[in-house]
Amino acid sequence: MSDWPTGISTGCFYRTPILEALPMVRDGGFTLVEICSFPAHLNYHDTGLVEATSAMLRDLGIEANSMHAPYAERIDISSHDPGQREDSVNELFAAASAAAVLGCRYLVLHPGPEQEGRPSPEDWYWRIHHAAESLNRVATRCRELGLVLLLENMLPHLLFGQTSDMLWLLGAIRETNVGTCLDTGHASLSGDLPTVVHKLSGHLRMLHANDNGGDRDDHLPPGDGRIDWGSLVCQLIKWRFQGPLILELAGHGTPGEIMERARRAREFLGEQCRKAEC
Repeated sequence: MSDWPTGISTGCFYRTPILEALPMVRDGGFTLVEICSFPAHLNYHDTGLVEATSAMLRDLGIEANSMHAPYAERIDISSHDPGQREDSVNELFAAASAAAVLGCRYLVLHPGPEQEGRPSPEDWYWRIHHAAESLNRVATRCRELGLVLLLENMLPHLLFGQTSDMLWLLGAIRETNVGTCLDTGHASLSGDLPTVVHKLSGHLRMLHANDNGGDRDDHLPPGDGRIDWGSLVCQLIKWRFQGPLILELAGHGTPGEIMERARRAREFLGEQCRKAEC
């Protein structure tokens, strides 16, 4: 049996200001969180708000395990435009600084842009090299701030949405404070879930735990979709995974309904661990 700590991403309240959302998370029974960087939830450029959030986390007894770096069409560390790359890196620097103030251990980052399709081989070559150069800068800044940078596997239809792309980027980063975060929903949609833990085993630090119906990124509670969680738990045990499980759930319904689904998902994952026969 493995007893991995289970937390929740505040992204389920991404349109609710974080100072309103955190008490709902604590009252819902969770004391380990990943902080969502959606502007309506947390303006990480607002140092006063970030400091107030840090104080509230302490007062509520909540641990900020990680912060999810911002992602948007304008944030593209692989862009051919040096100005856009510089603006994108500076945006990630700002998020990293906020994560450090919040007491996070990890900064979780989509290593590619929110862009669909795979370009020509030459375009892909230059884009992935631009991304590697940018990630080296972000990793260095994270090290200076005491953070570990985690690359998250992306949806398969996006640029750098293949596990092999992420592993290439991981190998191109010179810093050692770098690992990976496995998004179970993304890996399920890409067909990688049966083998991805093995592929990432030397670098895997945490999971974004969510489920889906097999055709879109639903962010369902684990157990409500098609993922074979028993098999996944056995993979994690086999490769000696020791990190946290962060529930990354859709924010449908009332806060009470959201937190009830989260508690049910946490219990489901605990049951999968208790009855694992690997």
